[in-house]
Amino acid sequence: MAADVPHQTTASRATDRPGDTSPFALGLLLRRAHWQAAAVMAEALGPLGIELRHFAVLIVLVNRGPTVQRDLATATGSDKAGIMRVVDDLERMGLALRKTVPGDRRVRAVEITPQGVELFDAAHLAAEPLAERLVAELGPGEPEQLTDLLTRFAHPADHQA
Repeated sequence: MAADVPHQTTASRATDRPGDTSPFALGLLLRRAHWQAAAVMAEALGPLGIELRHFAVLIVLVNRGPTVQRDLATATGSDKAGIMRVVDDLERMGLALRKTVPGDRRVRAVEITPQGVELFDAAHLAAEPLAERLVAELGPGEPEQLTDLLTRFAHPADHQA
């Protein structure tokens, strides 16, 4: 009920502009940075015939090896139907395949193919010159500083003593 919410005339409102001091400012900046990074990644991946959603699954498969579909969904922030479509696409392109998990033939693990590994490596080469654009406005040492800060922000448990 709106009547129960105290009215503060000095509240900082989210504006999504530089200098925003609202409690939403960091999240809005991260969202904008994500959009910029995603656009660069999509530009690198497009000529290879895949999208970010495909590449996200390939990343998990390269990092973890064969992975059951429900774990792929969790790792990529997808839902069951979405991950099924992505894996279907990857299988159709010859980049991944489903295999029965020993001991439970209802469960399928997804595995990257050699062609998938080749495409994964090609994506990195294609992204390298484009990624430079993301940090072009930063000074010496700042890309590394930004990476360190974002790593600590995104993986806080990994940096606790």
